[in-house]
Amino acid sequence: MRSATPQIVALGGGGFSMEKDSSLLDDFVLSLADVPRPRICFLPTASGDADHYVVRFYRRFSPACDASHVSLFRRDQGTGDVEDDLASHLLSQDLIYVGGGNVVSMLGAWRAHGLDEVLREAWRKGIVLCGPSAGSLCWFEQALSAFHGAPRTVRGLGLLPYSNCVHYDAEPARRAEYHRFVGEGMRTGFAVEDGVALHFCGTRLEQVVSSRPDGHAYLVEPAGEGVMEAQLQAVYLGATGRGGRPTTAAAPGTVSPPVTPSATPSATPAATPPAAGPPPLAPQPAGGEHRLPATPVTPPPPAAPQAAAPQPVAA
Repeated sequence: MRSATPQIVALGGGGFSMEKDSSLLDDFVLSLADVPRPRICFLPTASGDADHYVVRFYRRFSPACDASHVSLFRRDQGTGDVEDDLASHLLSQDLIYVGGGNVVSMLGAWRAHGLDEVLREAWRKGIVLCGPSAGSLCWFEQALSAFHGAPRTVRGLGLLPYSNCVHYDAEPARRAEYHRFVGEGMRTGFAVEDGVALHFCGTRLEQVVSSRPDGHAYLVEPAGEGVMEAQLQAVYLGATGRGGRPTTAAAPGTVSPPVTPSATPSATPAATPPAAGPPPLAPQPAGGEHRLPATPVTPPPPAAPQAAAPQPVAA
């Protein structure tokens, strides 16, 4: 039975598109549907609907799910009843899985086709929304994208009133850039390593889960003249067995307490500069806090959006 609580699982990287030997994060996402054979629809928009990405999705999910996909760049928009009514098809799913790639191009295509409003409705209905890389950045109010050029701020759908940075360990330059942007006014937010995911219920961070025993996520917020980075402990999914929620493996203090924003996110981000983030959050630090001085830097001009390339993990 579908939960009435909106849920988002935002992967810093990983899942079937990156983890060849296992996909514990995908197993965790499926467990949230809480039905024997979930209906799951894939949105490969950020990759330009790359064929190889769609094939890998079906190989991963078809054996245990009623799987489908929606294509916005191909004449054949998908399978089954997808072409008849995209909105009805998406709103009938248990999970919607968004692939990685170019988040700027993806958001533009969604807005052109009205899928941004459909996805907001899906979230309100309790359909689980998830995805890695661009499929994580899109749910937040603000995100840091480094696809095709210098890092830049991107405004997402605003379902989660925070900022987001992915591939935090795989691309070290992103850490310095994220600190700079947060120090210059970007909203307080979460940085996530590959193989790690943030699980939100509503707009509250419920838990951090990882397919790696050493995976982490971080809370990054302004602090004085710099920023403060606090490591959030993650539940290792490999300790729970495949395909289930990490209930018994989570010892006291291993999961950060829920994060509650100060206000409900706006459905349409304002055109004015973003307001300060929610009040300071209260994670349980796992590896200490790091206060870093802010270095005055003139941000580069925004890069022009370019066509999506079939590289699903480079949001």
